[in-house]
Amino acid sequence: MSTAICTTESLASLSIPARTAVAVPPAVRRGAWQIAPGEAMSLKARAASVLRVKQGRVWITPDATLAHPSEDLVLAPGESMAVAAGQRIVMEAWDGYGATYTWDQA
Repeated sequence: MSTAICTTESLASLSIPARTAVAVPPAVRRGAWQIAPGEAMSLKARAASVLRVKQGRVWITPDATLAHPSEDLVLAPGESMAVAAGQRIVMEAWDGYGATYTWDQA
């Protein structure tokens, strides 16, 4: 069961340059989500969660709080980030190949 709410409106109307598709192995795709090149999304955790990158790299900007100013992060395959309940992050693929990630309850 997903514990995030996608708050990004559809990006279908954007013009994204064509890129060579990279095959994602079935073992990586199973139980994971994909973010396309040039796509950005906003996710808000309903419960404490963990974002894990399976393939590609993602650029993440968490919302700033009084205790923690916002800072950009780049996660590579195998890296993860804890997302607190109620926290919102904006995420996009770091390069032109997209990325595959999982979002699980902590």
